[in-house]
Amino acid sequence: MAETLNLDSIRRALQANEFFLVYQPIVELRSRRCVGAEALIRWQRGSTTVVDAGEFIPQTENTPLSGSVTYWVMDRVAEELGEWLGQNRDALIGINVPPEILGRGGIEYVASKSGLRAAAKQLVFEITERGVPDQLGLSALNSIPASGARVALDDTTLSGANLALLTRCHFDFIKLGYELVAELSSDTARPQWLDGLAALLGATDVQIIAEGIEREHQAAILAAAGVQLAQGHLFSQPMSAEELKRYYAQSR
Repeated sequence: MAETLNLDSIRRALQANEFFLVYQPIVELRSRRCVGAEALIRWQRGSTTVVDAGEFIPQTENTPLSGSVTYWVMDRVAEELGEWLGQNRDALIGINVPPEILGRGGIEYVASKSGLRAAAKQLVFEITERGVPDQLGLSALNSIPASGARVALDDTTLSGANLALLTRCHFDFIKLGYELVAELSSDTARPQWLDGLAALLGATDVQIIAEGIEREHQAAILAAAGVQLAQGHLFSQPMSAEELKRYYAQSR
């Protein structure tokens, strides 16, 4: 019988080195050239079961395990891609940062990592709207550019709350959520949020990353709207570090 998925099982998995990373490439939407990737944690449970982050990471939030798992990801990125990032100074790597890490040593931890310190300008910390819960987190978020790293607002829905956050924080990237991209259909009317997106692009220098692109017509609509970057199965499935290196080289 499979072990129940809970904090104890997650802790044991961390100690037993059952986690691994895959990388979802980020491409220039028009040229399809790879510009980097987002690091995604996976859990190898037994010989056949792989668990996505969405099934266990929410359980770790606001617990000591949140920091442990996040720092494990940072260490593994440094181990797998540190040298490669030094050889490819234009490549970007996105790392998801949970709410409780901001302002509580998380950014300083990355800055002190020997494998990532030199690549600070290539790091993109991905933070959801709830990832800025208090003044301490807000101050830490706005201090990130001083380290050279960049910041992305993840899972953006272009709602009033999302847009209000842009006036309080510095963001280099905005990641359009899967739900918005899924609305782009060749059989339906143009979604209203595309007009808001055009206004945002015209008023700021933020770059847009569209997530979850699966069809060519979605890519075409977003490219026409001015979206610069994209992720999704249309371009590639998540891959290992070695596969990412080859994919990046071949695309360029």
